[in-house]
Amino acid sequence: MTHALLPVIMAGGSGTRLWPLSRALYPKQFLVLQGTQSLFQQAHLRLQSLAAEDITVGKPCIVGNEEHRFLVLDQLRELKGEPSSLLLEPAGRNTAPAVTLAALQATADGQDPILVVTPADQTVTNEAAFTRAVQTAVRAAAEGDIVILGITPDRPETGFGYIRTGDADAVGVRSVAAFVEKPDLEKAKAYVADGGYFWNSGMFVMRASRWLAALGHFRPDILEATKASFAVRTTDAQFVRPGKAEFAAVPSESVDYAVMEQCPSQPQAGFKVRMVPLDAGWSDLGAWDAVWQVSEHDAQGNAAQGDAIFQGSTNTLVHATSRLVAAVGVDNIVVVETPDAVLVADRSRSQDVKKIVATLEQQSRTEGTLHRRVHRPWGWYDSIDMGPRFQVKRIMVKPKASLSLQMHHHRAEHWIVVSGTAEVTNGEQVLLLSENQSTYIPLGTVHRLVNPGAIPLEIIEVQSGSYLGEDDIVRFQDNYGRTPA
Repeated sequence: MTHALLPVIMAGGSGTRLWPLSRALYPKQFLVLQGTQSLFQQAHLRLQSLAAEDITVGKPCIVGNEEHRFLVLDQLRELKGEPSSLLLEPAGRNTAPAVTLAALQATADGQDPILVVTPADQTVTNEAAFTRAVQTAVRAAAEGDIVILGITPDRPETGFGYIRTGDADAVGVRSVAAFVEKPDLEKAKAYVADGGYFWNSGMFVMRASRWLAALGHFRPDILEATKASFAVRTTDAQFVRPGKAEFAAVPSESVDYAVMEQCPSQPQAGFKVRMVPLDAGWSDLGAWDAVWQVSEHDAQGNAAQGDAIFQGSTNTLVHATSRLVAAVGVDNIVVVETPDAVLVADRSRSQDVKKIVATLEQQSRTEGTLHRRVHRPWGWYDSIDMGPRFQVKRIMVKPKASLSLQMHHHRAEHWIVVSGTAEVTNGEQVLLLSENQSTYIPLGTVHRLVNPGAIPLEIIEVQSGSYLGEDDIVRFQDNYGRTPA
């Protein structure tokens, strides 16, 4: 018997504890923390590797939000992949409604695939062990059970929930006796010594119809409210947008609280949860300390990404993105450098980084939301200098991509082509500019920048005027569905 598998990647979330690298509009799941692939790309490739003689793997269903939709598509295209659908949550309602949207999408055409649900921001070091464990879970889920992946603990950990398990069957699938809240240190030590407790990974496997039935039994309010939002969805190519007002009425709840914890405590309901142990070098990369733990260390326990030099330092993590970082005589420290913000933290206090993000939000500062380099559907821009009445940006436009046809009330712009070819609409004129050529866009002039070529276009833009904010823009035409400002 062949099992049809639908990967479901939960790509929402802001990753505040990995600031300043992770920011609301470019969160941790899209970051490259090691190697050459982002966490989201790693999750996609891991799930595609699950194919076997008795398992077929479909294109992934991605659940995310509106602001990240083009990041998702761009990162999949880099891997020559594409989603079966990209479900755009109108608001954050936790994981139970998100998984329900995926299950409703999966069954909309009468199919009933086995869903393999995983967060987009985890990592594993043993891909083969991951593949074996999830394939075992798929085969168990085909029998009608809900199957969770439980991480074999290698240390007492107070930051994770635990799964208390019972007996294992012939292929190692264990019964689940209970889900246990995050313990204190003494309980965590006892759980590890017991051998029957596992960390809750947040990854689980079940038929789409089985999830809908379980949610309908334990939390019919969530199911009906999510169905109401899905019923009025709009579809634009691969983008699926549930009804905004209807989704706002969906109760916010996690998968664990809504269903998972209820199943073993209410066996009469008939929904059995089982667990497959996963010992594959898993990490949820929940904070910078977790990044240090999974990184390669030198003889003194230091780990580095980017241009870093250590002198007399131990057990320290340096992540440098744009310049040299030197660490002298420090121990147990995290240093994260970006062009517009630097974090220095005690590694044992790295969970508290989210409090810095909260402070930035309270002060209405942009460093919690945007990097200096801001990604857009057409490419990116980097604000490299600014002062009273002027701003200088480096702009990259992807091949065949186009900015909107637009106009500014308060600023003029000078464009100089650095590389590639630019097609410029400047009022009534349409110009082709090549390297070292330039043009001037007067204040109030309708204009557009297009890359007609096959290589990226880069320009330097000099803005001058009385107001240089990004909200000084009137869009007349746009390829990306952005409403006129």
